[in-house]
Amino acid sequence: MNTALLVIDVQQGLCEDEHDAFESQQVIGRINQVSAKVREAGGLVVFVQHESTSGYLEFATDAWQLARGLHVETADLRIRKTSPDAFHRTELEHVLGKHAVTELVICGMHTEFCVDTTARRALALGFPVTLVGDAHTTEGNRHLSAVQVIRHHNETLANIESFGPRVRVVSTEDLRVGGSYDH
Repeated sequence: MNTALLVIDVQQGLCEDEHDAFESQQVIGRINQVSAKVREAGGLVVFVQHESTSGYLEFATDAWQLARGLHVETADLRIRKTSPDAFHRTELEHVLGKHAVTELVICGMHTEFCVDTTARRALALGFPVTLVGDAHTTEGNRHLSAVQVIRHHNETLANIESFGPRVRVVSTEDLRVGGSYDH
């Protein structure tokens, strides 16, 4: 299987100051471990960046830039998006096809928005997804803590069966790229 890692919205504006997501620096460290595993296995690493036309996360502003501490290699690709779905009105599906990608690994921010929406869309497009359960995060909300949101989405996404392809949730440590998992 040809694997691509989607690193979703790990941007300065979501990792610093007032919108700093839960344990963002630890998550960035785990994402760096995941991206190293994918690169070592010959997979494709794609950084997806959310943008708005004005204000918060406006294209090319400091907040829009990839987060400090995130390891990016020259061979890695970047995709710009304007909705929670990294496939919607972007070239992502075309890029994955061009690279013959058949399986996705997903991590990033925010769990309940862009990570969830992109994972579900990937399933609908026929991609099996490995969600790195300890390498996505959020701010949480007034009803649920960030930890509750993360746990809920790890459980919910792993139990979706209707698309055909499934979401497998693994830890950074347990991630195997191109290998098999014991069930």
